[in-house]
Amino acid sequence: MGTGLGLEYLSLILFTVSTCITPGPNNTMLLASGVNYGVRSSMPLLVGINIGFPLMVVAVGLGIGGIFQTWPVLHDVLRIVGSAYLLWLAWRIATAGRSKDAGANARPLTFMQAALFQLVNPKAWIMAVGAVSVYSIASDTYAMQVFAIALIFFLFGTPCSAVWLLGGSAMRRVLGDPRWLRAFNVAMAALLVASLWPVLSIYLTP
Repeated sequence: MGTGLGLEYLSLILFTVSTCITPGPNNTMLLASGVNYGVRSSMPLLVGINIGFPLMVVAVGLGIGGIFQTWPVLHDVLRIVGSAYLLWLAWRIATAGRSKDAGANARPLTFMQAALFQLVNPKAWIMAVGAVSVYSIASDTYAMQVFAIALIFFLFGTPCSAVWLLGGSAMRRVLGDPRWLRAFNVAMAALLVASLWPVLSIYLTP
C-alpha cells in the first residue's frame, strides 16, 4: 500500500508540474509582468496565483462543483464574466509599457486580484477538477486528500510559475526597444485571448 501511495503522489506531482509549467493565462501574465515590471514588482502576482489556485482546489474538492450542478446558470455567468475579464487583461497587457516609462499607476495585478482571477481562469478550472477527480477517492480521508492535492500544487506549482516570471525578467534587456516591447505585449495579449477558445467553443459549436 505504501508503494502504491508513493506512486500515486509521484503521478500527482508529475501532473502538477506538467500543467503548471505549460502555457496558460497565469503563465502568460507572469511572463508579461516580468518583462514590463520586473521580479520584485510582480511578486504579489506570483504569490496570489500560487495561493489562489490551491485554495480553489480545496473549494472544488469540498463541494463548490455541486453548486454548479444545482444551478447550472451560475456556470454560464462565470464563463461570461471570466471571458470579459480575460479580454480586459489582454487589453491591459497589450497597452502596457515599462513601469519607469508608463507612470506611477503602471503595476501588475495585486495579490488579491491574482488570487481571485483563478475563479475565472478556464485552465485553472480544468486543472482543479481534473486533479480532484483523478487523484482522490471517496473515503474517510477524502478531505485530507483534497488538502494534500492543494499542498502539492503549492509546493511544485510555485517554482513552475516562477520560471515564467524569471524568464520574463531576463527578457527585459532584449526587449529594451519600445517597438519590440510593444510587439511582445501584443503577442502575449493575443495568447491570452486564444486561451479563451475552450470557453467560447462551447457557444460557437452547433
